[in-house]
Amino acid sequence: MSPIATPPSPAAELIATEHELGAHNYKPLDVMLTRGEGVWLWDIDGNRYLDCLAGYSAVNQGHCHPRILKALVEQAGRLTLTSRAFRNDRLAPFYEKLSELTGSHKILPMNSGAEAVESAIKSVRKWGYEVKGVPEDEAEIVVCADNFHGRTIAIVGFSTDPSARRHFGPFAPGFRVVPFGDIAALEAAITPKTVAFLVEPIQGEAGVIIPPAGYFAAVRELCTRKGVTLILDEIQTGLGRTGEMLAEEHEGIEADVTLVGKALSGGFYPISAVLSNSEVLGVLRPGEHGSTFGGNPLACAIAVAALDVLVEEDLIGNAARLGPYVLEALKALPKSVVNRVRGRGLMIALDIEPAAGSARQYAVALAREGLLCKETHGQTLRISPPLVITKDQADWAIERLGKVLSREAAAGA
Repeated sequence: MSPIATPPSPAAELIATEHELGAHNYKPLDVMLTRGEGVWLWDIDGNRYLDCLAGYSAVNQGHCHPRILKALVEQAGRLTLTSRAFRNDRLAPFYEKLSELTGSHKILPMNSGAEAVESAIKSVRKWGYEVKGVPEDEAEIVVCADNFHGRTIAIVGFSTDPSARRHFGPFAPGFRVVPFGDIAALEAAITPKTVAFLVEPIQGEAGVIIPPAGYFAAVRELCTRKGVTLILDEIQTGLGRTGEMLAEEHEGIEADVTLVGKALSGGFYPISAVLSNSEVLGVLRPGEHGSTFGGNPLACAIAVAALDVLVEEDLIGNAARLGPYVLEALKALPKSVVNRVRGRGLMIALDIEPAAGSARQYAVALAREGLLCKETHGQTLRISPPLVITKDQADWAIERLGKVLSREAAAGA
Protein backbone atom coordinates (compact mmCIF):
# COMPACT_ATOMS: atom_id res chain seq x y z
CA MET A 1 0.00 0.00 0.00
CA SER A 2 1.52 3.35 -1.03
CA PRO A 3 1.73 6.04 1.68
CA ILE A 4 -0.85 8.83 1.60
CA ALA A 5 0.77 12.06 0.51
CA THR A 6 0.54 14.93 2.99
CA PRO A 7 -1.07 17.93 1.30
CA PRO A 8 0.99 21.12 1.34
CA SER A 9 0.09 23.66 3.99
CA PRO A 10 -1.81 26.80 2.92
CA ALA A 11 1.33 28.87 3.61
CA ALA A 12 3.45 26.55 1.46
CA GLU A 13 0.94 26.79 -1.39
CA LEU A 14 0.93 30.59 -1.25
CA ILE A 15 4.73 30.73 -1.13
CA ALA A 16 4.91 28.40 -4.15
CA THR A 17 2.51 30.64 -6.09
CA GLU A 18 4.54 33.73 -5.19
CA HIS A 19 7.69 31.99 -6.36
CA GLU A 20 6.12 30.91 -9.64
CA LEU A 21 4.31 34.11 -10.61
CA GLY A 22 6.11 36.93 -8.82
CA ALA A 23 9.37 38.66 -9.73
CA HIS A 24 12.11 37.50 -7.35
CA ASN A 25 13.17 40.97 -6.24
CA TYR A 26 12.58 40.26 -2.53
CA LYS A 27 13.71 37.51 -0.16
CA PRO A 28 11.23 37.69 2.71
CA LEU A 29 11.17 35.46 5.76
CA ASP A 30 8.75 32.59 5.16
CA VAL A 31 6.13 33.91 7.57
CA MET A 32 2.70 34.20 5.93
CA LEU A 33 1.02 37.10 7.74
CA THR A 34 -2.71 37.67 7.63
CA ARG A 35 -3.68 40.07 10.45
CA GLY A 36 -2.22 42.90 12.51
CA GLU A 37 -3.15 44.97 15.55
CA GLY A 38 -0.89 47.43 17.35
CA VAL A 39 2.57 45.87 17.62
CA TRP A 40 1.28 42.36 16.91
CA LEU A 41 1.00 40.32 13.72
CA TRP A 42 -0.56 36.90 13.17
CA ASP A 43 0.20 34.33 10.50
CA ILE A 44 -2.37 32.14 8.75
CA ASP A 45 -1.73 29.35 11.25
CA GLY A 46 -2.64 31.60 14.17
CA ASN A 47 0.89 32.19 15.47
CA ARG A 48 1.49 35.65 16.97
CA TYR A 49 4.57 37.83 16.41
CA LEU A 50 5.79 41.15 17.75
CA ASP A 51 6.69 43.36 14.78
CA CYS A 52 10.15 44.87 15.17
CA LEU A 53 10.34 46.33 11.67
CA ALA A 54 7.10 48.37 11.48
CA GLY A 55 7.19 48.47 7.69
CA TYR A 56 10.47 50.42 7.76
CA SER A 57 8.67 53.08 9.88
CA ALA A 58 5.48 53.07 7.77
CA VAL A 59 3.54 51.60 10.70
CA ASN A 60 4.77 53.94 13.45
CA GLN A 61 1.16 54.24 14.68
CA GLY A 62 0.77 50.46 14.94
CA HIS A 63 -1.07 48.05 12.67
CA CYS A 64 -4.68 48.91 11.75
CA HIS A 65 -4.95 51.83 14.15
CA PRO A 66 -8.72 52.30 14.67
CA ARG A 67 -8.70 56.11 14.34
CA ILE A 68 -6.87 56.00 11.02
CA LEU A 69 -9.05 53.11 9.84
CA LYS A 70 -12.17 55.13 10.65
CA ALA A 71 -10.86 58.08 8.62
CA LEU A 72 -10.10 55.77 5.69
CA VAL A 73 -13.52 54.12 5.71
CA GLU A 74 -15.40 57.40 6.02
CA GLN A 75 -13.47 59.08 3.22
CA ALA A 76 -13.54 55.99 0.99
CA GLY A 77 -17.32 56.08 1.14
CA ARG A 78 -17.40 59.74 0.14
CA LEU A 79 -14.65 60.48 -2.43
CA THR A 80 -11.34 58.77 -3.21
CA LEU A 81 -9.83 60.42 -6.28
CA THR A 82 -10.37 63.51 -8.40
CA SER A 83 -6.86 63.95 -9.83
CA ARG A 84 -5.37 67.39 -9.43
CA ALA A 85 -7.32 68.54 -12.49
CA PHE A 86 -9.97 69.52 -9.94
CA ARG A 87 -9.86 70.66 -6.33
CA ASN A 88 -10.91 68.50 -3.39
CA ASP A 89 -11.90 69.51 0.13
CA ARG A 90 -9.33 67.33 1.92
CA LEU A 91 -6.14 68.80 0.43
CA ALA A 92 -6.14 72.15 2.27
CA PRO A 93 -6.68 70.56 5.74
CA PHE A 94 -3.80 68.19 4.97
CA TYR A 95 -1.56 71.13 4.06
CA GLU A 96 -2.55 72.97 7.23
CA LYS A 97 -1.91 70.00 9.52
CA LEU A 98 1.46 69.12 8.02
CA SER A 99 2.61 72.73 7.93
CA GLU A 100 1.58 73.26 11.55
CA LEU A 101 3.55 70.23 12.75
CA THR A 102 6.69 70.67 10.65
CA GLY A 103 6.93 74.42 10.06
CA SER A 104 7.01 73.98 6.28
CA HIS A 105 5.87 76.85 4.04
CA LYS A 106 5.19 74.88 0.86
CA ILE A 107 4.11 71.24 0.44
CA LEU A 108 4.15 68.99 -2.60
CA PRO A 109 2.14 65.77 -2.01
CA MET A 110 3.23 62.63 -3.81
CA ASN A 111 2.77 58.88 -3.27
CA SER A 112 5.95 56.89 -2.60
CA GLY A 113 9.14 57.90 -0.87
CA ALA A 114 11.07 57.52 -4.10
CA GLU A 115 8.64 59.91 -5.80
CA ALA A 116 9.31 62.47 -3.09
CA VAL A 117 13.07 62.14 -3.66
CA GLU A 118 12.68 62.47 -7.43
CA SER A 119 10.42 65.50 -6.96
CA ALA A 120 13.01 67.15 -4.72
CA ILE A 121 15.78 66.51 -7.25
CA LYS A 122 13.73 68.12 -10.01
CA SER A 123 12.77 71.08 -7.83
CA VAL A 124 16.26 71.94 -6.58
CA ARG A 125 17.71 71.65 -10.08
CA LYS A 126 15.09 74.09 -11.35
CA TRP A 127 15.82 76.38 -8.38
CA GLY A 128 19.51 76.19 -9.23
CA TYR A 129 18.94 77.37 -12.79
CA GLU A 130 16.29 80.01 -12.12
CA VAL A 131 17.39 81.41 -8.75
CA LYS A 132 21.04 80.52 -8.15
CA GLY A 133 22.05 81.02 -11.78
CA VAL A 134 23.74 77.68 -12.47
CA PRO A 135 24.36 77.13 -16.22
CA GLU A 136 21.63 75.06 -17.87
CA ASP A 137 22.00 71.27 -17.47
CA GLU A 138 25.11 71.61 -15.28
CA ALA A 139 23.55 71.40 -11.80
CA GLU A 140 25.24 69.10 -9.30
CA ILE A 141 23.83 67.42 -6.21
CA VAL A 142 26.05 65.97 -3.48
CA VAL A 143 24.95 62.71 -1.87
CA CYS A 144 26.49 60.33 0.67
CA ALA A 145 28.07 56.92 0.26
CA ASP A 146 25.89 54.04 1.52
CA ASN A 147 22.77 56.14 0.96
CA PHE A 148 19.32 54.68 0.39
CA HIS A 149 16.80 57.04 -1.19
CA GLY A 150 14.74 54.60 -3.27
CA ARG A 151 15.04 52.45 -6.37
CA THR A 152 14.26 54.58 -9.41
CA ILE A 153 16.87 54.86 -12.16
CA ALA A 154 17.99 58.34 -11.11
CA ILE A 155 18.32 57.29 -7.46
CA VAL A 156 20.16 54.00 -7.97
CA GLY A 157 22.50 55.90 -10.28
CA PHE A 158 24.04 57.60 -7.24
CA SER A 159 23.84 54.57 -4.95
CA THR A 160 27.11 52.96 -3.85
CA ASP A 161 25.46 49.56 -3.39
CA PRO A 162 26.62 47.32 -6.28
CA SER A 163 23.42 45.24 -6.17
CA ALA A 164 21.34 48.41 -6.64
CA ARG A 165 23.39 49.59 -9.64
CA ARG A 166 24.66 46.56 -11.53
CA HIS A 167 23.09 46.15 -14.99
CA PHE A 168 20.66 49.05 -14.55
CA GLY A 169 22.67 51.78 -16.28
CA PRO A 170 23.28 54.11 -18.00
CA PHE A 171 22.57 56.58 -15.23
CA ALA A 172 21.80 60.27 -15.03
CA PRO A 173 24.80 62.53 -14.44
CA GLY A 174 25.03 65.39 -11.95
CA PHE A 175 25.73 63.65 -8.63
CA ARG A 176 28.82 63.64 -6.43
CA VAL A 177 29.30 61.11 -3.63
CA VAL A 178 31.04 61.89 -0.32
CA PRO A 179 31.46 59.87 2.89
CA PHE A 180 28.59 60.18 5.37
CA GLY A 181 29.45 62.25 8.42
CA ASP A 182 32.56 63.87 6.85
CA ILE A 183 32.07 67.65 6.78
CA ALA A 184 35.47 68.31 5.18
CA ALA A 185 34.66 65.97 2.29
CA LEU A 186 31.33 67.71 1.79
CA GLU A 187 32.93 71.15 1.65
CA ALA A 188 35.53 69.92 -0.84
CA ALA A 189 32.79 68.51 -3.11
CA ILE A 190 30.78 71.75 -3.30
CA THR A 191 31.34 73.85 -6.42
CA PRO A 192 29.55 76.92 -7.84
CA LYS A 193 27.33 74.44 -9.71
CA THR A 194 26.20 72.59 -6.56
CA VAL A 195 22.49 73.10 -5.97
CA ALA A 196 21.84 70.68 -3.11
CA PHE A 197 23.12 68.23 -0.54
CA LEU A 198 20.76 65.23 -0.24
CA VAL A 199 21.24 63.16 2.91
CA GLU A 200 19.49 60.96 5.48
CA PRO A 201 19.76 62.19 9.09
CA ILE A 202 20.39 58.55 10.02
CA GLN A 203 21.24 56.03 7.33
CA GLY A 204 18.56 53.42 7.96
CA GLU A 205 19.07 50.82 5.25
CA ALA A 206 22.84 51.06 5.70
CA GLY A 207 22.35 49.78 9.25
CA VAL A 208 21.15 52.72 11.39
CA ILE A 209 24.37 54.68 10.91
CA ILE A 210 24.40 57.82 13.07
CA PRO A 211 26.77 60.68 12.14
CA PRO A 212 29.11 62.34 14.66
CA ALA A 213 27.54 64.83 17.07
CA GLY A 214 27.48 68.30 15.57
CA TYR A 215 27.70 67.06 11.98
CA PHE A 216 24.33 68.40 10.88
CA ALA A 217 24.81 71.73 12.61
CA ALA A 218 28.04 72.06 10.59
CA VAL A 219 26.23 70.91 7.42
CA ARG A 220 23.54 73.54 7.92
CA GLU A 221 26.12 76.31 8.35
CA LEU A 222 28.10 75.15 5.31
CA CYS A 223 25.05 74.88 3.04
CA THR A 224 23.87 78.34 4.08
CA ARG A 225 27.31 79.85 3.52
CA LYS A 226 27.73 78.20 0.09
CA GLY A 227 24.18 78.83 -1.16
CA VAL A 228 23.34 75.12 -1.34
CA THR A 229 19.91 73.71 -0.46
CA LEU A 230 19.94 71.10 2.30
CA ILE A 231 17.57 68.21 1.54
CA LEU A 232 16.93 65.85 4.46
CA ASP A 233 15.39 62.52 3.52
CA GLU A 234 13.27 61.86 6.62
CA ILE A 235 11.11 59.20 5.01
CA GLN A 236 12.24 56.65 7.62
CA THR A 237 13.55 58.91 10.40
CA GLY A 238 10.72 61.44 10.36
CA LEU A 239 7.35 61.47 12.10
CA GLY A 240 8.48 60.32 15.51
CA ARG A 241 10.81 57.39 14.87
CA THR A 242 13.85 58.96 16.57
CA GLY A 243 11.97 60.57 19.46
CA GLU A 244 11.34 63.90 17.69
CA MET A 245 8.81 64.82 15.02
CA LEU A 246 11.76 65.21 12.62
CA ALA A 247 15.27 63.90 13.26
CA GLU A 248 16.72 67.32 12.31
CA GLU A 249 15.45 68.58 15.67
CA HIS A 250 18.16 66.64 17.53
CA GLU A 251 20.66 69.26 16.35
CA GLY A 252 18.27 72.19 16.25
CA ILE A 253 18.46 72.78 12.52
CA GLU A 254 15.97 73.28 9.70
CA ALA A 255 16.42 71.83 6.25
CA ASP A 256 15.51 73.77 3.12
CA VAL A 257 13.70 70.68 1.82
CA THR A 258 12.44 67.79 3.96
CA LEU A 259 11.04 64.53 2.60
CA VAL A 260 8.44 62.56 4.54
CA GLY A 261 6.43 59.46 3.74
CA LYS A 262 5.82 56.00 5.21
CA ALA A 263 4.29 56.91 8.62
CA LEU A 264 2.46 59.81 6.97
CA SER A 265 -0.37 57.33 6.40
CA GLY A 266 0.19 55.00 9.36
CA GLY A 267 0.68 52.14 6.91
CA PHE A 268 -2.76 52.42 5.31
CA TYR A 269 -2.00 54.05 1.98
CA PRO A 270 0.96 55.32 -0.08
CA ILE A 271 1.49 59.02 0.57
CA SER A 272 4.64 61.13 0.72
CA ALA A 273 5.41 64.81 0.66
CA VAL A 274 8.14 67.29 -0.17
CA LEU A 275 8.24 70.01 2.48
CA SER A 276 10.07 73.20 1.62
CA ASN A 277 10.54 76.88 2.05
CA SER A 278 8.66 78.97 -0.50
CA GLU A 279 11.75 79.69 -2.58
CA VAL A 280 12.49 76.12 -3.69
CA LEU A 281 9.00 74.79 -4.42
CA GLY A 282 7.99 78.22 -5.64
CA VAL A 283 9.82 77.55 -8.92
CA LEU A 284 7.26 74.92 -10.00
CA ARG A 285 4.61 76.10 -12.44
CA PRO A 286 1.41 74.37 -13.67
CA GLY A 287 2.19 71.41 -15.91
CA GLU A 288 5.85 71.07 -14.87
CA HIS A 289 5.38 68.32 -12.28
CA GLY A 290 2.56 66.25 -10.84
CA SER A 291 0.96 62.92 -10.08
CA THR A 292 -2.54 61.62 -10.71
CA PHE A 293 -2.82 60.26 -7.18
CA GLY A 294 -0.69 62.93 -5.46
CA GLY A 295 -2.82 64.81 -2.93
CA ASN A 296 -5.92 62.69 -3.52
CA PRO A 297 -8.71 63.11 -0.93
CA LEU A 298 -8.41 59.59 0.48
CA ALA A 299 -4.68 59.98 1.11
CA CYS A 300 -5.14 63.43 2.64
CA ALA A 301 -7.87 62.30 5.05
CA ILE A 302 -5.76 59.32 6.13
CA ALA A 303 -2.66 61.47 6.62
CA VAL A 304 -4.46 64.00 8.81
CA ALA A 305 -5.68 61.18 11.06
CA ALA A 306 -2.23 59.56 11.12
CA LEU A 307 -0.60 62.84 12.18
CA ASP A 308 -3.24 63.41 14.85
CA VAL A 309 -2.55 59.96 16.29
CA LEU A 310 1.20 60.65 16.45
CA VAL A 311 0.67 63.84 18.42
CA GLU A 312 -2.42 63.18 20.52
CA GLU A 313 -1.30 59.72 21.65
CA ASP A 314 2.23 61.00 22.41
CA LEU A 315 3.90 58.38 20.24
CA ILE A 316 6.89 60.67 19.68
CA GLY A 317 7.35 60.99 23.43
CA ASN A 318 7.01 57.22 23.78
CA ALA A 319 9.88 56.73 21.31
CA ALA A 320 11.98 59.27 23.21
CA ARG A 321 11.36 57.52 26.55
CA LEU A 322 11.49 53.85 25.52
CA GLY A 323 14.30 54.14 22.98
CA PRO A 324 17.14 54.69 25.49
CA TYR A 325 15.68 51.98 27.76
CA VAL A 326 15.66 49.39 24.96
CA LEU A 327 19.09 50.49 23.74
CA GLU A 328 20.66 50.01 27.17
CA ALA A 329 18.99 46.64 27.64
CA LEU A 330 20.28 45.40 24.30
CA LYS A 331 23.83 46.36 25.23
CA ALA A 332 23.74 43.48 27.72
CA LEU A 333 23.40 40.90 24.92
CA PRO A 334 26.29 38.43 24.56
CA LYS A 335 29.35 40.19 23.08
CA SER A 336 30.33 36.97 21.35
CA VAL A 337 27.24 37.43 19.15
CA VAL A 338 26.50 41.18 19.18
CA ASN A 339 29.59 43.33 18.73
CA ARG A 340 27.81 46.68 18.61
CA VAL A 341 24.43 48.24 19.46
CA ARG A 342 23.42 51.72 18.33
CA GLY A 343 20.30 53.76 17.80
CA ARG A 344 18.24 56.86 18.42
CA GLY A 345 14.69 56.71 19.69
CA LEU A 346 13.16 53.45 18.51
CA MET A 347 15.47 53.16 15.50
CA ILE A 348 18.03 50.62 16.73
CA ALA A 349 20.51 48.22 15.15
CA LEU A 350 22.52 45.22 16.34
CA ASP A 351 25.72 44.27 14.54
CA ILE A 352 26.22 40.50 14.56
CA GLU A 353 29.75 39.21 15.07
CA PRO A 354 30.70 37.55 11.75
CA ALA A 355 32.08 34.49 13.53
CA ALA A 356 28.65 34.01 15.15
CA GLY A 357 26.86 33.77 11.80
CA SER A 358 24.74 36.01 9.60
CA ALA A 359 22.03 38.40 10.68
CA ARG A 360 19.62 36.46 8.47
CA GLN A 361 19.99 33.28 10.52
CA TYR A 362 19.20 35.25 13.68
CA ALA A 363 16.15 36.84 12.03
CA VAL A 364 14.90 33.34 11.19
CA ALA A 365 15.57 32.09 14.74
CA LEU A 366 13.82 35.12 16.27
CA ALA A 367 10.77 34.57 14.06
CA ARG A 368 10.45 31.09 15.55
CA GLU A 369 10.27 32.78 18.96
CA GLY A 370 7.60 35.23 17.83
CA LEU A 371 9.76 38.26 17.06
CA LEU A 372 9.96 39.68 13.53
CA CYS A 373 13.17 41.56 12.65
CA LYS A 374 14.94 42.20 9.36
CA GLU A 375 18.56 41.91 8.45
CA THR A 376 20.43 44.44 6.35
CA HIS A 377 23.87 44.28 4.74
CA GLY A 378 24.55 40.77 5.95
CA GLN A 379 25.51 41.38 9.59
CA THR A 380 23.03 43.92 10.96
CA LEU A 381 19.62 43.37 12.57
CA ARG A 382 17.25 46.33 12.70
CA ILE A 383 15.00 46.76 15.75
CA SER A 384 12.30 49.33 14.98
CA PRO A 385 8.92 48.43 16.50
CA PRO A 386 5.75 50.49 16.08
CA LEU A 387 5.82 53.56 18.35
CA VAL A 388 2.71 52.31 20.20
CA ILE A 389 4.85 49.67 21.92
CA THR A 390 4.58 49.56 25.71
CA LYS A 391 7.37 48.91 28.22
CA ASP A 392 5.95 45.44 28.92
CA GLN A 393 5.94 44.63 25.21
CA ALA A 394 9.47 45.99 24.88
CA ASP A 395 10.57 43.75 27.77
CA TRP A 396 8.91 40.81 26.00
CA ALA A 397 10.94 41.54 22.87
CA ILE A 398 14.17 42.07 24.83
CA GLU A 399 13.67 38.75 26.64
CA ARG A 400 13.30 36.88 23.35
CA LEU A 401 16.29 38.59 21.81
CA GLY A 402 18.33 37.60 24.84
CA LYS A 403 17.04 34.03 24.72
CA VAL A 404 17.84 33.50 21.04
CA LEU A 405 21.21 35.24 21.03
CA SER A 406 22.35 33.56 24.26
CA ARG A 407 21.32 30.18 22.86
CA GLU A 408 23.24 30.79 19.67
CA ALA A 409 26.25 32.02 21.66
CA ALA A 410 26.20 28.85 23.76
CA ALA A 411 25.87 26.69 20.66
CA GLY A 412 28.91 28.34 19.12
CA ALA A 413 31.06 28.08 22.27
